[in-house]
Amino acid sequence: MASTLGYEPPGAPGASPRRPGRLGVTSWRSRPAGPAAGRTGAAASRRRAELAVVLGAIAALYLWNLTANGWANAFYSAAAQAGSQNWEAFFFGSSDAGNSITVDKPPASLWIVDLSVRVFGLSSASILVPEVLMGVATAWILYLAVRRAVLAATGSDAAAHRGGLLAAVVLALTPVAALMFRFNNPDALLVLLMAAAGYAVVRSVQDGTARWLIAAGALLGVGFLAKQLQVLLVVPGFGLAYLWAAPHPLGRRLLHLAGALAAMAAAAGWWILAVQLTPASARPFIGGSQTNSILELTFGYNGFGRLDGNEVGSVGGGNGWGRPGLLRLFSESFGGQIAWLLPSALILGAALLWVGRRAPRTDPVRASVMVWGGWVLVTGLTFSLMAGIIHEYYTVALAPAIAALAGLGAGVLWHRRGRRTEAAVLAAAVLSAGAMGAVLLGRATGFVPWLAPAVAVAGIAAALGVLAGPFGVPVAPRWSGRAARTTAALALLAGLAGPLAFTVQTVSTAHTGAIVSAGPSSGFGFGGPGGFGGRRQFIQGQFGQGTGGPAATGFVGRGGGAGLLGASRPSAALVAALTADASKYTWAAAVVGSNNAAGYQLASGQPVMALGGFNGTDPSPTLEQFQRLVAEGRVHWFIAASLMGGDSGSDAARQIAQWVEANYAAQTIGGTTVYRLG
Repeated sequence: MASTLGYEPPGAPGASPRRPGRLGVTSWRSRPAGPAAGRTGAAASRRRAELAVVLGAIAALYLWNLTANGWANAFYSAAAQAGSQNWEAFFFGSSDAGNSITVDKPPASLWIVDLSVRVFGLSSASILVPEVLMGVATAWILYLAVRRAVLAATGSDAAAHRGGLLAAVVLALTPVAALMFRFNNPDALLVLLMAAAGYAVVRSVQDGTARWLIAAGALLGVGFLAKQLQVLLVVPGFGLAYLWAAPHPLGRRLLHLAGALAAMAAAAGWWILAVQLTPASARPFIGGSQTNSILELTFGYNGFGRLDGNEVGSVGGGNGWGRPGLLRLFSESFGGQIAWLLPSALILGAALLWVGRRAPRTDPVRASVMVWGGWVLVTGLTFSLMAGIIHEYYTVALAPAIAALAGLGAGVLWHRRGRRTEAAVLAAAVLSAGAMGAVLLGRATGFVPWLAPAVAVAGIAAALGVLAGPFGVPVAPRWSGRAARTTAALALLAGLAGPLAFTVQTVSTAHTGAIVSAGPSSGFGFGGPGGFGGRRQFIQGQFGQGTGGPAATGFVGRGGGAGLLGASRPSAALVAALTADASKYTWAAAVVGSNNAAGYQLASGQPVMALGGFNGTDPSPTLEQFQRLVAEGRVHWFIAASLMGGDSGSDAARQIAQWVEANYAAQTIGGTTVYRLG
């Protein structure tokens, strides 16, 4: 079947003499032979070289200044250290090699870093370089996915290549993506796996083969082992796209979807089953739970609790993390992370659905919009309305879908810009990008002050340039190509200059701790309105940056303890005390809170027990269990540093601190109060 697409206005580069037709083809393979479909060896080589240059530039950007982040999130770095030392810690995702408690996520993202540390040794680079590679891989996958859809719509290799490159660049320059692909949270692996699953669904619809859909399910299952239920937010769009557009009878489509769900359950379920079947006495405590249950962690603290704010053991929640609302992603705290091209992506996606409304059911362009648009809508609405814990960096999960819609929409509509409807939509998207960029740049007071008006002007000029041809503005033939290139350059400036500025600022700045954000300070509330300083003050004043006060109160850290959100920085004298005779003990020390423990563990190289897990509110260990461990001579030191108390969860850590203070003599080493237990 011959494609009816590939229209460009006369005189445009790569123009086709064919009559314009409706959007939609049955298969990308059905392109007619001829100049629009042909691909010379030289052109193919040039495109491969351009792709390699773009991916290399992304790698260079993300690697630049990488080790300035140090341990980044020390909570996960300490777990990677533990996993590199002990295979049980590797399998379960333990915080320490003594296997007292796990991190509050499944361990898939740790497995990659654990292996890197085993091979290359413990360092900032061995922990963070794998994250960079995941970012480059995600950009490459987006290129492939978008290229396939644009090629199906236009029959033009050049247009498909440009659309794919744009998607890769938009992803790379999204500030929160530049942040999280240089950071060791589970989000980098989650995003990579979701993007790969999106590509697999797109390919399954186009090729009509179930194996790609099964692969998508398996990838999402592994994504569950990175960040649990969050991976399910992309499933509605993926499932709808295949159910609607796959070239099979309805019964077979449903059967294929059932197979994909089975693959997803198997890819995630084997580890869940292994944890469930392992006796509690033979594995570490499941961090983040109150009942030592991976199912409770999945559906409670990391599941529905994130939606309704009912997270037992959490510090803060509900409005403590910001006021939910439809405009949350455009707020001062979230906007600069992700919102730059969000309105434009939605405009382009909606336009593709409208322009292709009469296309065949199996139209791959519509299916691609369902994949990426469903991802944006479901994830965006969830983040906007959830009442539980939410951090700005969570929005990296939106970055691939926004980038894909931008590349797909721009690639197809630019190729068809000779039509008034397509030109008007493209102009609206460019104008929206310029306006959004100007607003977000304007919020960052004092940050490149001339850039906001420049972006706004570029957006207006590019929109006018797009509209000029189809709405009757005469252009001499010899100037048409130059005008198109100038318009494209202005559109890229309007859409990418702001994110580029924020991204450069992000990669040039060190980011450490449990809560990080990209770009300059423009607003930093707990997910809602408010200033950057307000939240930072709350963190420093309430989560353990002070000194003094009894550890038993559970409110303020002492000495080298950093508290809830940052790792401790022990003195050389304390490190020497922790390492002395360490081989005689299972744990060199015990301290309340995972970040406190992480700093001591990373500095000493010895297992440090995190009493109460991340928030200090998990019942691990109980007072009786800790007393038994001390009696058995398995814990050397207790370090007096603790956290702000929560309003729910266990107070076992506080009981332990009180018991230690009542029964052991305090001493000071390097400015830190400690108790010798062994």
